[in-house]
Amino acid sequence: MIDVYSWTTGNARKIYIMLEETGLPYRIHPVNISKGDQFKPEFLAISPNNKIPAIVERDGPGGSPYSLFETGAILMYLAHKTGRFLPEDPAARSETIQWLMFQMGEQGPQFGQAGHFVGRRDRPGMAAGLARFVEEADRIMRVLDGRFAESEFAAGPEYTIADMALYPWCQQLDKRGLDLTDYGHCKRWFDRVAARPAAQKADEIAAGLRRVAAAAQ
Repeated sequence: MIDVYSWTTGNARKIYIMLEETGLPYRIHPVNISKGDQFKPEFLAISPNNKIPAIVERDGPGGSPYSLFETGAILMYLAHKTGRFLPEDPAARSETIQWLMFQMGEQGPQFGQAGHFVGRRDRPGMAAGLARFVEEADRIMRVLDGRFAESEFAAGPEYTIADMALYPWCQQLDKRGLDLTDYGHCKRWFDRVAARPAAQKADEIAAGLRRVAAAAQ
């Protein structure tokens, strides 16, 4: 059993997708980041950077509980555990890790900044940041669009953890000041991933957590 400490975000949906794709048993422990649950000592013991998601495998390496934070590390751990979605071939494996690192180091942080400024665009002093990060988000989408012009999935013909990481951050691009239809090759890839039952289940989980939070208010 894997305990998932998480919420409704794009980063959370990465892990839900992987768990659903692999069929690993898991249970979700909501960490309501709008209420500051991520700063509670019991969560910081699992995720010292106070970010969701984090997981604890109760029967981890050596039979002891094992905790992980950072989505890229979690995805790679689960891929190693199951032998799925991270190719054995050295070149394909490296390709997967490169695009996973691109998501972690470029797409996620820059899209997060774009979302911050788009959501505050009517406030004074936002114009420079808005222009800078929306432009960078557009650049990243064009990198992805070029990739999907030549490749069915991020790392080649196979669906991998790189796709699971990239996909949730391409949802709701309007919150980054962008429109997915402007990136036709990326849109085709997006639709392929969106049709997978695991991706749909991840959205259902996030929606359910939002309903729970709304009911508790």
